[in-house]
Amino acid sequence: MPQHNHTEIGADEPASTVNATYVEPSAERILLPNEKIKSLYKLNTTTPYMLQRLSERVYFFGGGFYTNAFYVGDKGVLLLDSPENQGSNINAAIASVTELPVTAIVYSHNHADHIISAPTVLKASKAAGVSNVRIISSTNTKEKMELLKCSLPPPTETVEWPVGSFNFEGIKVHFEGFKRPAHCDDAGIWYLEDEKVVYLPDLMNGDQPPFWRFATAENYTYYRPNINQLGGLDWIHHVGGHGNVGSKQDIQFVNKYLDDLEAAVGEAKKKAQFGVGINLLDFNNHAALMAPWLDTVCSVVAEIMRPSYGKYYGFEIWINKENGNMELRK
Repeated sequence: MPQHNHTEIGADEPASTVNATYVEPSAERILLPNEKIKSLYKLNTTTPYMLQRLSERVYFFGGGFYTNAFYVGDKGVLLLDSPENQGSNINAAIASVTELPVTAIVYSHNHADHIISAPTVLKASKAAGVSNVRIISSTNTKEKMELLKCSLPPPTETVEWPVGSFNFEGIKVHFEGFKRPAHCDDAGIWYLEDEKVVYLPDLMNGDQPPFWRFATAENYTYYRPNINQLGGLDWIHHVGGHGNVGSKQDIQFVNKYLDDLEAAVGEAKKKAQFGVGINLLDFNNHAALMAPWLDTVCSVVAEIMRPSYGKYYGFEIWINKENGNMELRK
Protein backbone atom coordinates (compact mmCIF):
# COMPACT_ATOMS: atom_id res chain seq x y z
CA MET A 1 0.00 0.00 0.00
CA PRO A 2 1.56 3.33 -1.07
CA GLN A 3 2.13 5.74 1.81
CA HIS A 4 2.87 9.45 1.80
CA ASN A 5 3.40 12.13 4.37
CA HIS A 6 1.81 15.51 3.83
CA THR A 7 4.96 17.09 2.39
CA GLU A 8 5.04 14.68 -0.55
CA ILE A 9 1.50 15.05 -1.86
CA GLY A 10 1.66 18.36 -3.68
CA ALA A 11 0.77 22.00 -3.35
CA ASP A 12 -2.92 21.40 -3.95
CA GLU A 13 -3.21 19.06 -0.96
CA PRO A 14 -3.50 20.89 2.39
CA ALA A 15 -0.98 20.01 5.07
CA SER A 16 -1.93 17.44 7.67
CA THR A 17 -2.85 18.91 11.04
CA VAL A 18 -1.43 15.84 12.81
CA ASN A 19 1.47 14.89 10.52
CA ALA A 20 -0.55 11.90 9.35
CA THR A 21 0.58 9.19 6.99
CA TYR A 22 -1.69 9.22 3.96
CA VAL A 23 -2.83 6.00 2.29
CA GLU A 24 -5.16 5.10 -0.55
CA PRO A 25 -8.61 4.15 0.74
CA SER A 26 -9.09 0.41 1.07
CA ALA A 27 -12.17 -1.65 1.91
CA GLU A 28 -9.88 -4.57 2.83
CA ARG A 29 -6.94 -3.18 4.79
CA ILE A 30 -7.69 -1.90 8.30
CA LEU A 31 -6.54 1.69 8.76
CA LEU A 32 -3.69 2.06 11.24
CA PRO A 33 -3.69 4.70 14.00
CA ASN A 34 -2.88 8.18 12.64
CA GLU A 35 -3.23 7.08 9.03
CA LYS A 36 -5.54 9.21 6.93
CA ILE A 37 -7.15 8.82 3.53
CA LYS A 38 -5.05 10.38 0.80
CA SER A 39 -6.40 13.19 -1.44
CA LEU A 40 -9.70 13.43 0.40
CA TYR A 41 -10.86 16.61 -1.32
CA LYS A 42 -10.13 15.19 -4.76
CA LEU A 43 -11.97 11.97 -3.95
CA ASN A 44 -14.99 13.95 -2.76
CA THR A 45 -15.13 15.85 -6.04
CA THR A 46 -14.24 13.11 -8.54
CA THR A 47 -15.64 9.81 -7.22
CA PRO A 48 -19.14 8.75 -6.11
CA TYR A 49 -17.85 7.53 -2.77
CA MET A 50 -14.86 6.14 -0.88
CA LEU A 51 -14.75 3.23 1.52
CA GLN A 52 -12.16 2.53 4.22
CA ARG A 53 -12.07 -0.39 6.60
CA LEU A 54 -11.60 0.73 10.21
CA SER A 55 -11.85 -2.60 12.06
CA GLU A 56 -12.83 -6.19 11.42
CA ARG A 57 -16.46 -5.18 11.02
CA VAL A 58 -16.67 -1.37 10.73
CA TYR A 59 -16.27 0.67 7.57
CA PHE A 60 -15.88 4.40 6.98
CA PHE A 61 -17.99 5.75 4.10
CA GLY A 62 -17.32 9.12 2.48
CA GLY A 63 -19.15 10.82 -0.35
CA GLY A 64 -20.18 14.35 -1.30
CA PHE A 65 -18.17 15.73 1.67
CA TYR A 66 -20.23 13.64 4.09
CA THR A 67 -19.03 10.65 6.09
CA ASN A 68 -20.69 7.94 8.14
CA ALA A 69 -19.99 4.37 9.20
CA PHE A 70 -21.55 0.92 9.13
CA TYR A 71 -21.04 -2.31 11.03
CA VAL A 72 -21.34 -5.66 9.24
CA GLY A 73 -22.86 -8.32 11.47
CA ASP A 74 -23.57 -11.99 10.83
CA LYS A 75 -27.17 -11.44 9.75
CA GLY A 76 -27.37 -7.76 8.76
CA VAL A 77 -25.76 -4.35 8.70
CA LEU A 78 -26.02 -1.56 11.27
CA LEU A 79 -25.87 1.83 9.54
CA LEU A 80 -24.94 4.98 11.41
CA ASP A 81 -26.79 7.82 9.66
CA SER A 82 -27.67 8.21 5.98
CA PRO A 83 -26.39 11.58 4.74
CA GLU A 84 -27.96 13.83 2.14
CA ASN A 85 -27.80 12.61 -1.48
CA GLN A 86 -25.81 9.55 -0.45
CA GLY A 87 -28.48 6.85 -0.12
CA SER A 88 -27.70 5.06 -3.39
CA ASN A 89 -23.96 5.39 -2.80
CA ILE A 90 -24.30 3.94 0.70
CA ASN A 91 -26.28 1.01 -0.66
CA ALA A 92 -23.60 0.42 -3.30
CA ALA A 93 -20.77 0.70 -0.77
CA ILE A 94 -22.37 -1.81 1.57
CA ALA A 95 -23.07 -4.20 -1.31
CA SER A 96 -19.40 -4.03 -2.29
CA VAL A 97 -18.31 -5.69 0.98
CA THR A 98 -21.31 -7.85 1.99
CA GLU A 99 -24.48 -9.38 0.60
CA LEU A 100 -26.26 -8.66 3.88
CA PRO A 101 -28.96 -5.96 3.99
CA VAL A 102 -29.24 -3.06 6.40
CA THR A 103 -31.34 -4.24 9.34
CA ALA A 104 -30.81 -1.26 11.67
CA ILE A 105 -30.24 2.47 11.20
CA VAL A 106 -29.14 4.99 13.83
CA TYR A 107 -30.28 8.60 13.68
CA SER A 108 -27.38 10.39 15.39
CA HIS A 109 -29.24 13.69 15.77
CA ASN A 110 -32.15 15.50 14.16
CA HIS A 111 -30.37 17.41 11.42
CA ALA A 112 -31.88 16.39 8.11
CA ASP A 113 -28.66 16.49 6.13
CA HIS A 114 -27.32 13.52 8.11
CA ILE A 115 -30.43 11.30 8.09
CA ILE A 116 -32.49 12.37 5.07
CA SER A 117 -31.43 9.43 2.86
CA ALA A 118 -32.94 6.87 5.22
CA PRO A 119 -35.91 6.16 2.88
CA THR A 120 -33.51 5.15 0.08
CA VAL A 121 -31.74 2.71 2.39
CA LEU A 122 -35.04 1.38 3.77
CA LYS A 123 -36.29 0.76 0.23
CA ALA A 124 -33.21 -1.37 -0.53
CA SER A 125 -33.68 -3.32 2.70
CA LYS A 126 -37.33 -3.97 1.89
CA ALA A 127 -36.34 -5.23 -1.58
CA ALA A 128 -33.92 -7.60 0.15
CA GLY A 129 -36.74 -9.03 2.24
CA VAL A 130 -36.31 -7.08 5.49
CA SER A 131 -39.81 -6.11 6.56
CA ASN A 132 -38.95 -4.24 9.74
CA VAL A 133 -35.71 -2.28 9.85
CA ARG A 134 -34.88 -1.03 13.33
CA ILE A 135 -34.55 2.77 13.47
CA ILE A 136 -32.76 3.83 16.63
CA SER A 137 -32.24 7.27 18.16
CA SER A 138 -31.83 8.87 21.55
CA THR A 139 -34.98 9.87 23.38
CA ASN A 140 -34.05 13.52 22.81
CA THR A 141 -33.82 13.02 19.06
CA LYS A 142 -37.17 11.26 18.89
CA GLU A 143 -38.83 14.00 20.94
CA LYS A 144 -37.26 16.68 18.74
CA MET A 145 -38.43 14.97 15.56
CA GLU A 146 -41.95 14.85 16.95
CA LEU A 147 -41.80 18.50 18.04
CA LEU A 148 -40.65 19.63 14.60
CA LYS A 149 -43.07 17.27 12.80
CA CYS A 150 -40.23 15.62 10.92
CA SER A 151 -41.48 13.73 7.85
CA LEU A 152 -38.74 11.08 7.89
CA PRO A 153 -39.54 7.56 9.12
CA PRO A 154 -39.65 7.87 12.93
CA PRO A 155 -37.45 5.90 15.32
CA THR A 156 -38.85 2.51 16.24
CA GLU A 157 -36.80 2.36 19.43
CA THR A 158 -34.78 4.73 21.57
CA VAL A 159 -31.85 4.80 23.97
CA GLU A 160 -32.10 6.86 27.11
CA TRP A 161 -30.64 10.36 27.31
CA PRO A 162 -27.97 11.14 28.40
CA VAL A 163 -26.54 7.62 28.73
CA GLY A 164 -27.90 4.50 27.13
CA SER A 165 -27.15 1.57 24.87
CA PHE A 166 -28.70 -0.96 22.52
CA ASN A 167 -27.70 -4.41 21.30
CA PHE A 168 -27.08 -5.39 17.71
CA GLU A 169 -26.35 -9.04 17.05
CA GLY A 170 -24.67 -9.52 20.40
CA ILE A 171 -22.62 -6.32 20.52
CA LYS A 172 -23.47 -3.35 22.71
CA VAL A 173 -23.58 0.07 21.08
CA HIS A 174 -23.15 2.79 23.70
CA PHE A 175 -24.64 6.26 23.58
CA GLU A 176 -23.35 9.22 25.58
CA GLY A 177 -25.21 12.50 25.24
CA PHE A 178 -23.57 15.77 26.21
CA LYS A 179 -24.77 17.50 29.35
CA ARG A 180 -24.45 20.77 27.44
CA PRO A 181 -24.16 20.03 23.71
CA ALA A 182 -22.43 22.60 21.51
CA HIS A 183 -23.73 21.51 18.11
CA CYS A 184 -27.41 21.02 18.92
CA ASP A 185 -29.50 19.91 21.86
CA ASP A 186 -29.71 16.24 20.87
CA ALA A 187 -26.05 15.72 19.90
CA GLY A 188 -24.23 12.76 21.42
CA ILE A 189 -21.59 10.09 20.93
CA TRP A 190 -22.32 6.63 19.47
CA TYR A 191 -19.59 4.23 20.56
CA LEU A 192 -18.79 0.72 19.25
CA GLU A 193 -16.48 -0.20 22.11
CA ASP A 194 -15.46 -3.65 20.86
CA GLU A 195 -14.42 -2.16 17.50
CA LYS A 196 -12.75 0.91 19.07
CA VAL A 197 -14.73 3.15 16.72
CA VAL A 198 -16.70 6.23 17.78
CA TYR A 199 -19.28 8.03 15.66
CA LEU A 200 -20.09 11.67 16.35
CA PRO A 201 -21.00 13.95 13.45
CA ASP A 202 -20.59 17.71 13.43
CA LEU A 203 -18.07 18.26 16.18
CA MET A 204 -14.59 17.41 14.90
CA ASN A 205 -13.45 16.82 11.33
CA GLY A 206 -10.38 14.61 11.12
CA ASP A 207 -7.22 16.28 9.79
CA GLN A 208 -8.86 19.71 9.63
CA PRO A 209 -9.16 22.77 11.87
CA PRO A 210 -12.59 23.29 13.39
CA PHE A 211 -15.13 23.75 10.62
CA TRP A 212 -17.05 26.96 9.95
CA ARG A 213 -18.70 28.16 13.18
CA PHE A 214 -17.16 25.15 14.97
CA ALA A 215 -19.16 22.65 12.90
CA THR A 216 -22.16 25.00 12.93
CA ALA A 217 -22.29 24.83 16.72
CA GLU A 218 -25.17 26.59 18.40
CA ASN A 219 -22.63 28.01 20.85
CA TYR A 220 -18.88 28.01 21.42
CA THR A 221 -18.90 27.78 25.21
CA TYR A 222 -19.57 24.03 25.26
CA TYR A 223 -17.43 23.16 22.25
CA ARG A 224 -14.18 22.35 24.09
CA PRO A 225 -15.89 20.35 26.86
CA ASN A 226 -17.59 18.28 24.15
CA ILE A 227 -14.25 17.72 22.40
CA ASN A 228 -12.68 16.56 25.66
CA GLN A 229 -15.62 14.29 26.52
CA LEU A 230 -15.14 12.64 23.13
CA GLY A 231 -11.39 12.38 23.72
CA GLY A 232 -11.92 10.76 27.10
CA LEU A 233 -13.39 7.58 25.60
CA ASP A 234 -11.26 4.59 24.57
CA TRP A 235 -11.24 4.55 20.76
CA ILE A 236 -8.85 4.39 17.84
CA HIS A 237 -10.92 5.81 14.98
CA HIS A 238 -13.47 8.63 14.95
CA VAL A 239 -16.02 9.23 12.19
CA GLY A 240 -17.19 12.83 12.26
CA GLY A 241 -19.82 13.24 9.55
CA HIS A 242 -17.36 15.24 7.43
CA GLY A 243 -13.60 15.36 6.93
CA ASN A 244 -11.08 12.54 7.27
CA VAL A 245 -10.95 9.70 9.76
CA GLY A 246 -10.26 11.15 13.19
CA SER A 247 -7.74 10.09 15.83
CA LYS A 248 -6.72 11.04 19.35
CA GLN A 249 -4.05 13.25 17.75
CA ASP A 250 -6.92 15.28 16.26
CA ILE A 251 -8.27 15.87 19.78
CA GLN A 252 -4.87 17.26 20.79
CA PHE A 253 -4.70 19.44 17.68
CA VAL A 254 -8.16 20.92 18.24
CA ASN A 255 -7.33 21.78 21.86
CA LYS A 256 -4.12 23.51 20.76
CA TYR A 257 -6.04 25.39 18.06
CA LEU A 258 -8.59 26.55 20.64
CA ASP A 259 -5.81 27.66 22.99
CA ASP A 260 -4.23 29.71 20.22
CA LEU A 261 -7.55 31.09 19.00
CA GLU A 262 -8.55 32.29 22.46
CA ALA A 263 -5.14 33.88 22.98
CA ALA A 264 -5.36 35.57 19.57
CA VAL A 265 -8.83 36.93 20.32
CA GLY A 266 -7.49 38.35 23.58
CA GLU A 267 -4.68 40.11 21.72
CA ALA A 268 -6.99 41.36 19.01
CA LYS A 269 -9.41 42.88 21.53
CA LYS A 270 -6.54 44.98 22.88
CA LYS A 271 -5.85 46.35 19.40
CA ALA A 272 -9.39 46.91 18.14
CA GLN A 273 -11.15 49.93 19.62
CA PHE A 274 -14.89 49.63 19.85
CA GLY A 275 -16.84 52.27 17.91
CA VAL A 276 -13.85 53.98 16.27
CA GLY A 277 -14.70 55.48 12.88
CA ILE A 278 -18.45 55.16 13.33
CA ASN A 279 -20.77 58.17 13.47
CA LEU A 280 -24.01 56.98 15.01
CA LEU A 281 -25.82 59.91 13.40
CA ASP A 282 -25.36 58.07 10.09
CA PHE A 283 -27.42 55.13 11.36
CA ASN A 284 -30.70 54.49 13.12
CA ASN A 285 -29.40 51.84 15.54
CA HIS A 286 -26.45 51.33 17.86
CA ALA A 287 -25.76 47.86 16.41
CA ALA A 288 -23.72 49.72 13.77
CA LEU A 289 -20.95 49.91 16.37
CA MET A 290 -20.59 46.16 16.52
CA ALA A 291 -19.99 45.13 12.89
CA PRO A 292 -16.75 47.03 12.19
CA TRP A 293 -15.34 46.07 15.59
CA LEU A 294 -16.00 42.39 14.92
CA ASP A 295 -14.47 42.69 11.46
CA THR A 296 -11.34 44.27 12.91
CA VAL A 297 -10.98 41.73 15.71
CA CYS A 298 -11.42 38.79 13.35
CA SER A 299 -8.99 40.26 10.85
CA VAL A 300 -6.33 40.63 13.55
CA VAL A 301 -7.03 37.09 14.80
CA ALA A 302 -6.50 35.76 11.29
CA GLU A 303 -3.19 37.61 11.01
CA ILE A 304 -1.98 36.22 14.32
CA MET A 305 -2.96 32.62 13.54
CA ARG A 306 -2.09 32.51 9.82
CA PRO A 307 1.64 31.69 10.27
CA SER A 308 0.78 28.55 12.26
CA TYR A 309 -2.52 27.50 10.72
CA GLY A 310 -2.79 29.09 7.28
CA LYS A 311 -1.57 25.94 5.51
CA TYR A 312 -4.44 23.83 6.82
CA TYR A 313 -7.69 22.91 5.11
CA GLY A 314 -10.25 25.72 5.07
CA PHE A 315 -8.37 28.08 7.39
CA GLU A 316 -8.97 31.29 5.39
CA ILE A 317 -12.68 30.57 4.99
CA TRP A 318 -13.36 29.55 8.57
CA ILE A 319 -11.16 31.93 10.54
CA ASN A 320 -12.43 35.16 9.03
CA LYS A 321 -15.40 36.37 11.04
CA GLU A 322 -17.18 33.17 12.06
CA ASN A 323 -14.81 31.18 14.31
CA GLY A 324 -13.31 34.27 15.90
CA ASN A 325 -16.75 35.83 16.17
CA MET A 326 -18.12 32.83 18.06
CA GLU A 327 -15.21 32.79 20.50
CA LEU A 328 -15.88 36.47 21.21
CA ARG A 329 -19.44 35.61 22.21
CA LYS A 330 -18.63 32.79 24.63
